[in-house]
Amino acid sequence: MTGDDGTSPVKLSLPLEYQQDLFNELRSEDELVLLARGLGLLRVVINLLHSYDAAGNNLIVIVGADERENGWIGEALAEHAAVSRSPMARGLSQVNTDAMSVGTREKMYSQGGIFSITSRILVVDLLSKLLNPETVTGLVVLHSERIVAVSIEAFIIRIYRQMNKVGFLKAFSDTPEPFTTGFAPLAGMMRNLFLRKPSLWPRFHVTVAKSLEGRKKAEVIELEVPMTDGMRDIQNAVLECVEVSIGELRKAGTGLELDDWTLDSALHRSFDLIIRRQLDPVWHRVSFRTRQIVHDLTVLRSILHALLTYDAVAFNKYLDTILAAHQPPPGSTRQNQSPWLFLDAANTIFETAKRRVYSGKPSEGEAQGSSDVFSDSLRPILEEQPKWSLLGEILDEIERDSYLNPTPRDDSNGTTLLMCSDQRTCSQLREYLQNMHAHSPEDIPNGDDGQKPSATFMMRRKLRNYLEWKKDFARVSASLFAENQKVLDGFTDQRGNTIGARGKGPPNKRRRVRGGAAAVGAGRPVNSSLQMAEDKESQVASLMADIRPTDADNIHKDEIAVDNLDDMEDYFEMYAMEDLLVIHPYDGDMDEHVLEEVRPRYVIMYEPDAAFIRRVEVYRSSHEDRNVRVYFMYYGGSVEEQRYLSAVRREKDAFTRLIKEKGNMAVTLNLDGTAPTDPQEQFLRTVNTRIAGGGRLAATAEPPRVVVDVREFRSSLPSLLHGRSMVVVPCMLTVGDYVLTPTICIERKSVRDLISSFKNGRLFNQAETMLQHYQHPMLLIEFDQNKSFTLDPFADSNTFEKSIKSADDSRDLQSKIVLLTIAFPRLKIVWSSSPYQTAEIFTELKNKQEEPDPVKAVQVGLGLGEDPYEQQSFNTTPQDMLRAVPGVTAKNMMRLILEVADLREVSNLGEAELDDMVGREAGRQVYRFFNRSVLDD
Repeated sequence: MTGDDGTSPVKLSLPLEYQQDLFNELRSEDELVLLARGLGLLRVVINLLHSYDAAGNNLIVIVGADERENGWIGEALAEHAAVSRSPMARGLSQVNTDAMSVGTREKMYSQGGIFSITSRILVVDLLSKLLNPETVTGLVVLHSERIVAVSIEAFIIRIYRQMNKVGFLKAFSDTPEPFTTGFAPLAGMMRNLFLRKPSLWPRFHVTVAKSLEGRKKAEVIELEVPMTDGMRDIQNAVLECVEVSIGELRKAGTGLELDDWTLDSALHRSFDLIIRRQLDPVWHRVSFRTRQIVHDLTVLRSILHALLTYDAVAFNKYLDTILAAHQPPPGSTRQNQSPWLFLDAANTIFETAKRRVYSGKPSEGEAQGSSDVFSDSLRPILEEQPKWSLLGEILDEIERDSYLNPTPRDDSNGTTLLMCSDQRTCSQLREYLQNMHAHSPEDIPNGDDGQKPSATFMMRRKLRNYLEWKKDFARVSASLFAENQKVLDGFTDQRGNTIGARGKGPPNKRRRVRGGAAAVGAGRPVNSSLQMAEDKESQVASLMADIRPTDADNIHKDEIAVDNLDDMEDYFEMYAMEDLLVIHPYDGDMDEHVLEEVRPRYVIMYEPDAAFIRRVEVYRSSHEDRNVRVYFMYYGGSVEEQRYLSAVRREKDAFTRLIKEKGNMAVTLNLDGTAPTDPQEQFLRTVNTRIAGGGRLAATAEPPRVVVDVREFRSSLPSLLHGRSMVVVPCMLTVGDYVLTPTICIERKSVRDLISSFKNGRLFNQAETMLQHYQHPMLLIEFDQNKSFTLDPFADSNTFEKSIKSADDSRDLQSKIVLLTIAFPRLKIVWSSSPYQTAEIFTELKNKQEEPDPVKAVQVGLGLGEDPYEQQSFNTTPQDMLRAVPGVTAKNMMRLILEVADLREVSNLGEAELDDMVGREAGRQVYRFFNRSVLDD
C-alpha cells in the first residue's frame, strides 16, 4: 500500500486473505476486533501501527500492552521500518515508569510517534493536559476483554472521546468468552469502548477457513496415548472427589445459580475463582465447611494437572506435601478436616501414587523360615509416563526421515520443535532426552543392546533424591505443625475463622492456605483415611540399596562441569539448525515469533493446545515453500483431552452467541462520552435549588472540582467521579487522598489498607496531619462492591470474651477504630459499601460548598522550600512498600530513597548502616523486620 501522502510505499506482512480484509476494515473505520486465538492478532496490530508510523506525522497511543508485547511490537516496527525504508518512522516509545520526569514525557509527546503508556501514567497525563487529548491521532486498545465500566482503561477512553471527536479508536481482543457473560455483554462492552461496530473473526469464518484450508495443509499425525492403569485409577478417584465436593456445595444452600457447577466445568482453569466470585457477596454468611470445599476444588484440580505432567516420583512427593499440610498439629482436637480426604477415593489416590514408585518385594526367603521378609523389603517400580516412550519413537522416526532425505526440499530448517505446557515440563523432557539411552548394567535385559529409550536411569536418581528429601521433610513438617498451631491459637475465633496466616491470600480473602498447597486442617479420627502407613527404616534402607549409584551415574556426573569461557571462540560455535531440538513452552502470541525464527520442519505437540494448532496453520499457509509435519500427542480418555475439547467448544459457543447478539444489538448513538452541550441545560444542571438556613440560590456554570492524589488512580473512584461530571485534578498531595472543599479532606482506605495502616501506625500520623490543616478531616472506609459489606471476614466481631479481655488487642480491628475516634474526636468516619456509593457521598458532601484550590491543596503539609513533585522521579510502588516497613516514616523515607537504589538493597543493609540513615531505633526496627525468620516466635 502507499502512505497517506500517496507517494511513499509501505510494505506489509499480511500474506493471508483474512488478514488483508481485516486490515482494510481497520483503516477505514473504528471497530472492536474479536479474533479467534492463534490467528495472529498482534501481527495485524503491528501492520496497522506501521501504516500510521510510516507517515511520520501521527501521535498514536497504545493502551493495555504488557511488557513482552511492547518488546515484540517495538522490534517488529523497527523491522518493518527497515524493510519499507520509511525515513519518517519513529518506532515505539515506552512510558512505563514514574522515573521518567514530567518534562521528558512532555517533550516526547510533542515530537509525536507511537507510545505504549501504562494506564496510571496515561490517565494522569491526560487529566493534567500534559498530553493534550486533542493532539492524539488515535488510540489502540489491546486486551479489551479486561475493560469494565470502572476500569482505568475505560476512564482513559472516556477522557479521550470527550476531548477528541475526530481521532480514531480501535480495540482488539482474542478472548471471546468474557464478552458472553451477563445481560447484553457485547452491547455493554461497546458502550465502555465508545464504539459502534464489532468485527467478529472466528475460526469458522468463511474467509479464515478459505485462507487456512485452501492452500497446502500441514501434515498432522494425531497420536492418542493410553494412560497406565495407575494413572487411570488416580484420575477416576480425583474426579469422584471433585464430584462429591460439588455435591456438598449444592447442599450448602448458598442460594446461588448452580446450573454451571458440573464436573465438566470443574475442569476449567478458573472454575474455583468463578465459584469464589459468586460467593464473595455472602462470604461472611458462608459456613467454614463451604469455604473449605471451595479451596479443596483448587487442590483437586492441581492434582489432576500434576498427574499428567509430573513423573511418578514428583507426583508422589507433591501428594506428600498436600497430606502434610492437612495433617493437624499433635494434640489438636478440631474436626475441620477437608471432606474429600475421608473418602475411599482419597485413599486410592495416595496408595496408587505410592505403588507407582515402589511396592513390597516378593518373598524369597520363606523357605529359610523368614516370616518378615516381605514387610522389611521394598522394590522400585518407577512407572514411566506413557508419552516418554512415544516421544523417543517419534524422534527416532524423525532421525530416520532426516537420514533418508538429507537435502531440504524447502525453505524450512531441519529443526525439531517440541512444545509443552510449562517450564517444569520443559526441564523434565530435557532431562529425559539426555538420559533416555543411559542404562545401568542391571537395567538391560538379556538379549537387549540397551538402545531402546528408557527413563529407568533418570527415575532411579529421582527416587534416591526423594528418599533423602523424605528424611528431612519429617523435620520440616514438625516446624510447620508448630507454626500452624500458633496461627490457630492467635488468629482464629471460636468458629476457626482465620484472619491472617503466612502464605495465604489477602486478609479479605479468608482463604485457608498452608504452605501454598492445601487447606489448613485440624483433628481427625485415628482410623480415617489420612492415616497412611509409614515406611519402616529397614524398608527404606533396602530400597536405597537397590537403587544405589552405579558407575553410569558417576560418568554422567563427571559430564557436568563449570567453564569460565575464557577461550569460548576456540571451542564454541553457532548451533547447526539441521540437528537442533528446541524445547519450548506454550507462550501465547510469542509462539508465532518462535515459529518464524526457528522455521521447524517437525513440530511435536507434547500437550494439546488449540491456539498453537492455529498458529501452525497460519505459519504453513503464510509460507508455501515450507513444509511442516506436526505430531499431536494427547492422553486418550483423560481430563487433558476433555479440557482441550471443552476449550474449543466454549470458544465456538462464545462466537455463536456474539454473532446472534450482534444481529440484534441496539446501536448507541451518543458515543462521545460528553454531558449535554446545550448552554441553558448546562446552567440548569449546576443550579442548587436547596435553600436552607437563610442561604441564597447558588448557580454557576463551572462544574464541581475534586483534587485527587496521583497514587489514587489505582482505584476506580476517580473514574466514577469523572463520570458524574466532576473535574478531576491530579496532584501530588502530602495530606489526604481527596480534597473536596477548602475545609474537607478525605483519606480513603480499603479494608486491606486499613488493616496494614493500623499495623504500621501510619494511619495515626495521617489523621494527625489532616486535623492540623483541615477543619473537617474524614476517614473513608471503602468496601469492594462484590464483597460483603461487613467486618466479619476481617475481625473477631463475635468473640465477646476477646473484646472484654483486651480493648486494644492488636488483632481486633473494631477496637482499633474505636481507639482512633477516641484519640481524634474531630475525625469523621465515613463507611461506603462500594466506589459507586462513595461517588454519591462525595456529591452530597460537595453540595453547596466552595471549590478547592489545587495549588493550596498541594502546599498543605509541605515544609518551607519542599518540592511537592520531588518524589515523582521515583517509582511509587516501591515507595508504598517501603512505607509499610516498621520504623520507616515520612521523614526518614526520603533519606532511604536517596541513599539506596532499591528494596533489595535496603533488605541487605546492616544495622549500623541503617542507624546512620534513619536513626538507631528506626534502624533497629527496619533491620529486625528484614532479618526475622518466619519460623521463629
